[in-house]
Amino acid sequence: MKLNPDCIRDILLAVEDTSSYGKIISSFELYKSTSLSNYSENEILYHVRQLAWSKMLEQTDFYLDNSFSILDLSPQGHEFLNNIRSDDNWNKTKEFSTKIGSLAVSTLQSVASSIISISIQKYLGL
Repeated sequence: MKLNPDCIRDILLAVEDTSSYGKIISSFELYKSTSLSNYSENEILYHVRQLAWSKMLEQTDFYLDNSFSILDLSPQGHEFLNNIRSDDNWNKTKEFSTKIGSLAVSTLQSVASSIISISIQKYLGL
């Protein structure tokens, strides 16, 4: 399966919206999320695994029936999501990553961080 960067962002947003202190999020909750309605259960599962392996999610457990549970976003997941929250930053991140030929999670994260750094420098007049 190909990595879909929009699915990655939508999962991060859904986890953020669904999580609360000490609450475990089940795969069934995410599957019902309106922000993920455009994706199949297999696609969501695949991308949750990618996010867990990339350390964007905290305490993600996978079960034999292809379900999963997530405690929350990790600090790294929060940072990445905040860097891509605005549609403008997200579109710039995807555009640049596509141009350089890599839509890997680590590349998206690096590009988004660079875009934020450039925006800060412009804002400060540097």
